[in-house]
Amino acid sequence: MVALSPALCTRKRLSWGQTTSGPLGVMLHSTDPEPRAPGSDLLPRLDFRAGGLNQPDVLALLRTHLHSATEHSPADSIHALDLDGLRAPDMQFWSVWAKTDLVGMCALKSLNDKHAEIKSMRTVATWRRRGVGDAMMAHLLATAVASGLRRLSLETGTAAAYAPARRLYARHGFTPCPPFADYRLDPHSCYMRCELPAAGSPTPD
Repeated sequence: MVALSPALCTRKRLSWGQTTSGPLGVMLHSTDPEPRAPGSDLLPRLDFRAGGLNQPDVLALLRTHLHSATEHSPADSIHALDLDGLRAPDMQFWSVWAKTDLVGMCALKSLNDKHAEIKSMRTVATWRRRGVGDAMMAHLLATAVASGLRRLSLETGTAAAYAPARRLYARHGFTPCPPFADYRLDPHSCYMRCELPAAGSPTPD
């Protein structure tokens, strides 16, 4: 299990309540936390398991993730990966468990030896607002730094349904950026990135 350390990005995070505007005026509240669900103050120990794409619970969560994308973005603006995409050799995929309960999934796609993209982050609906998203971000950031990566990027939607995700990324130091890799300007896409410290560097305040 990777220890939680949500301040790995080298870009200093904004203070509580400050905002920055992304593409098309999308507001990103950097450190304003999501309200937690009642009784969810203590998140149990999470187990990040490499793989799991043959598990029925994981496949069901992936189907939910892909269906949700079709509800909030037009077809030519959907970049969520299907099962074959997640099994590609340039992918690292984790299923996230609390004992025997699946709570989420996340992945990294290698773009080059210093740059990767966050893909397929999804929390099981009954585990939302309990800190699972923050735990997955901490895992991905720590894994990226330990692997010698210097930048993480991501694409997410601009619809209101994606606002919690945009706030999550901003809390962990991600800021709006131009399209990267094979992406293009799209009113339905918000691009963000985080510059990472070299492995072994002190964590910034």
